[in-house]
Amino acid sequence: MQSWHGLSGLSSARRAFTLRAAAPRRTFDPRFFSANAAQAQAVAGELPVLSPPAVGGWLLASAGLVFAVIVVGGITRLTESGLSITEWKPITGVLPPLSRAQWEEEFEKYKATPEFKLLKHSITLEEFKGIFFWEWSHRVLGRIIGIGFVVPLAYFALRKRLTASLPKHLTAMALLIGAQGALGWYMVKSGLEDSLMETPGAVPRVSQYRLAAHLGTAFVLYAGMFGTGLSALMDWRYANKGWWGGIKESNVKWQEILANPHVRRFSRGVKGLTALVFLTALSGAFVAGLDAGLLYNEFPLMGGRLAPPADELFDPAYAKSPDRSDIWWRNIFENPTTVQFDHRCLAIGTYAATALMYAATFNPVLRAALPPLTKRMATSAFAMANVQVLLGISTLLYLVPIPLAAAHQAGSVMLLTTMIHLLVSLRRPGAAARAWRQALQNAKKAP
Repeated sequence: MQSWHGLSGLSSARRAFTLRAAAPRRTFDPRFFSANAAQAQAVAGELPVLSPPAVGGWLLASAGLVFAVIVVGGITRLTESGLSITEWKPITGVLPPLSRAQWEEEFEKYKATPEFKLLKHSITLEEFKGIFFWEWSHRVLGRIIGIGFVVPLAYFALRKRLTASLPKHLTAMALLIGAQGALGWYMVKSGLEDSLMETPGAVPRVSQYRLAAHLGTAFVLYAGMFGTGLSALMDWRYANKGWWGGIKESNVKWQEILANPHVRRFSRGVKGLTALVFLTALSGAFVAGLDAGLLYNEFPLMGGRLAPPADELFDPAYAKSPDRSDIWWRNIFENPTTVQFDHRCLAIGTYAATALMYAATFNPVLRAALPPLTKRMATSAFAMANVQVLLGISTLLYLVPIPLAAAHQAGSVMLLTTMIHLLVSLRRPGAAARAWRQALQNAKKAP
């Protein structure tokens, strides 16, 4: 009889746990414990809100949309479509031209741009529709991301389904989405300025600085959504089943793993490598903005040398200050040759660091301490680094064909994805998940 009561209490505990984590906050549910554990209710008080799996799924879906908009944005740039829409209309701009008269009106606006006058003066209306489609798709995807993020955020917040630390973080992401739209238009404006017509040798294109800021913000949004969503799902699994990092808590304690000095050193290295992956991707934006991929289409040499001549890497012609004190940084960010060389160096460094990180997981001491999920994600990161290097070299050798270049940009996001997953695999469970896990364990121990 006593055994039957124990099983009944455990079953009630599991049901109450699942319902409570997914429901609005309320006084601690006494069903969490058996009838003989009434004192536990007074001690436990009120448990914190634990975000249900729906929150994690929503954030991962949002990250998927950001991934899509990054790829479409890359294609928009590669097809030279980014300057085809000359106005920013956040509301009415959702609808494309629907009649021939509307298309003619948009085409006339495009004819007034420096890009049409200097580069595409022979373009037809049908060809204009092709480039218009990519820029319009990119902008509409951005609006879908905004609505698809803000509306569920409001719902989950009002229903009190968000863990205590999430509302402010997710609100910051929502604000960043809005800022990203404004930043995108600020970038496009740089390629529409009439001053380009008066600058000798000027090429109508967006500022590489603004392009890098736009792409970097998208990467930050993606990393925030993906990492937060993954953490929410892993917290739920830990709280419900005790799984962390691919291991069952009853076998090994996560506290012991994260306290291991070898694991802590490895974790610090992973954080540094993730920052390097982000920096390398950001340098790719400067390569794209300056069309630097169309120079030195060979690898690993550049003009038969490991590095171009110093006077080409730091060309005085790029200095604008009378004393040429800006020669270093202007060449680093504005000289296509230097920009490509820097991207090569960063890419090689990233690949070498990823290989070293992967090799470190075979150290017997570290391998015995790392959780299974971490080892799998380290392997995935190294595999993705190999794919990304092959895509980058192929893009360079074949003079930046659109499919390869778009795949290379997508590969940078995928490499960052594996690194974020690797970081999350070494993250300790959230405070709410730990509280719920402890409550469930107490329920199991109750007579």
